[in-house]
Amino acid sequence: MDVIPIMRPWLGAEEAVAVGGVLASGWVAQGPKVAAFEGAVCAALGAPHGVATTSCTTALHMALHALGVGPGAEVVVPSLSFIATTNAPRYVGARPVFADVEPQTQNLTAETVERALGPSTRAVIVVHQAGMPADVDAIASLCEPRGVAVVEDAACAIGSTYRGRPVGAGDNLVTLSFHPRKLLTTGEGGMLLTSDAALARRLRRLRDHGMAVSAHDRHASRSVVVEAYEELGFNYRMTDLQAAVGLVQLGKLDAMVAERRALAERYRDALGDVPGLLLPTDPPYGTTNYQSYLVRLDDELPIERDAVMQELLDRGIASRRGIMAAHLEPACADLSAPELPVTERLTRRSLILPLFHGMDAAQVGRVADALARCVQGAPAWR
Repeated sequence: MDVIPIMRPWLGAEEAVAVGGVLASGWVAQGPKVAAFEGAVCAALGAPHGVATTSCTTALHMALHALGVGPGAEVVVPSLSFIATTNAPRYVGARPVFADVEPQTQNLTAETVERALGPSTRAVIVVHQAGMPADVDAIASLCEPRGVAVVEDAACAIGSTYRGRPVGAGDNLVTLSFHPRKLLTTGEGGMLLTSDAALARRLRRLRDHGMAVSAHDRHASRSVVVEAYEELGFNYRMTDLQAAVGLVQLGKLDAMVAERRALAERYRDALGDVPGLLLPTDPPYGTTNYQSYLVRLDDELPIERDAVMQELLDRGIASRRGIMAAHLEPACADLSAPELPVTERLTRRSLILPLFHGMDAAQVGRVADALARCVQGAPAWR
C-alpha cells in the first residue's frame, strides 16, 4: 500500500539548476543571491526590508536582542506553538509568560494577551499558527500604548493574508521560516522583515558577527577594506546556495497557496458533515495558506486523538499531532504557567492531515473516508 505522506516539498530541476549556477560562480556563502532573495521576498510581501537568517528561530532571537529585551524582562508567548517561540525569550535571558489562545484560529487574541501582561512585559510574540493569520492589529493596539513591542512569528504564514495584505506587510518585526515543512523552503533558513531601515542595517550586522561591512562587499571593493566589529553579534547567515533555491521557490508561491486552498476545500466538502470533526476556516479578517490542515476532535467524541492517528497510520496515511503545548514539555518544567484550558484541549484533540503539492482528489478522498469511518466508530480497515 502506498503511504500518503503528511508533507512533501515542491522541489525539482529548476532548484537544482539554480544551485549549480551558484556552485559554478565560486561564491557559495552569503552574497548576491541572498541579497536578491531578500529583495524578492520583500517585493512579494510588500515589506520594506528583509534580513535573511539561518532559521526562524535565530530570527526570533535576533529580533528580541535588537529590541533590547533581556534579563528581567517578560515576553508573552502562546504555549500552543512550536517550542522555538518559547525558547527565543530564554536565549536573551527574558522570561516567557504563557497566554492562552482562542479555539477557532488557535491564535493569541487581544483578550488572552491582556491577561498575561505585567509591569515587566517588554514584548509579545504573536504566532500565525499553521498559516492562520492572527488579529495582530488588535493586539498591537493593546500593546503599543504600554510600550510593549509586537513581534510576529510568521514561520508558517508566507502566502497568508491579513486585512487584504500579505502577512509580513505591516509595521511589526516579522519572522519567516523556510524549513521543508513550510510552503517555501530553502532546506533551512529564515528571514526578518521590518519597516525600519536603521533596524534592518543593524540586523544585517548582528547576523554577521557584528561586522560593519559584509564579506561580499569587502571582496568586491576596489580598495582595501579593514572591517570593524561594532557590537557583539552572531553567525546567523544564510548561504547563496539556500537563497538560490528560495528564489525559485518564491516563483511558485502563488501556485502553492492556490493548490493548498483547493485541497483544503476538498477536505471541507468531504468532512464538513461528519459529526464530531471541527475543521479550519478563514477568519473574517484574512486568509490562510493552509500550511497545515488541522482537524480537531470534538470533546464528546469517545475516541482518543492518538488512537485515530494510529488507525490512519495502519491504513498507510501519515498524520501528526496538532500543535504542541510548550508548557507541558520537560524542557519548560522550570517555567510557571497559568491555567491554559483552550491550549491543553487543542493540543490533546487536534491532528494534522496530509496536504502537499501534487496530492490528488483520490488521496484526499482516501484520507477523508478513513478519518470519517474512524471517528464514527465504523470498522474502517476491515
